[in-house]
Amino acid sequence: MAVEKELDLVKISPNATPPVCKIMDYGKFRFEQMKKEKEAKKNQRVVEVKEIRMSPNIDTNDFNVKVKNAQKFLKDGNRVKVSVRFRGREMAHTNLGEQLLKQFGEVCAEMASVDKAPKLEGRNMSMFLSPKSGK
Repeated sequence: MAVEKELDLVKISPNATPPVCKIMDYGKFRFEQMKKEKEAKKNQRVVEVKEIRMSPNIDTNDFNVKVKNAQKFLKDGNRVKVSVRFRGREMAHTNLGEQLLKQFGEVCAEMASVDKAPKLEGRNMSMFLSPKSGK
């Protein structure tokens, strides 16, 4: 029947008894499958993690610039890692860095949610922000 219609006989389920076959144009089938895969790949988006670094004794204007950059990253749909690096004697005052990160989270609260709370890892304290799903 397939030869008469100039189509291909394709085994759908070869392990079944009896094996299930279908008469179709296999080239056209593969082309449509590839087209669907390309379309699905085009709609995918890789979420990047952008990092913003600060020091515990940052000035207000510098802080505002960092917040503005973070909001831009969040608007683009990326996650943001905000980290504070402690150097030398600053390690004795890690509470200042924690306050700074909490303040950063509060300022960005309208467009982001805190994924991971501030956590000290070695000489860095970091927290993760992710964009709210509503935007």
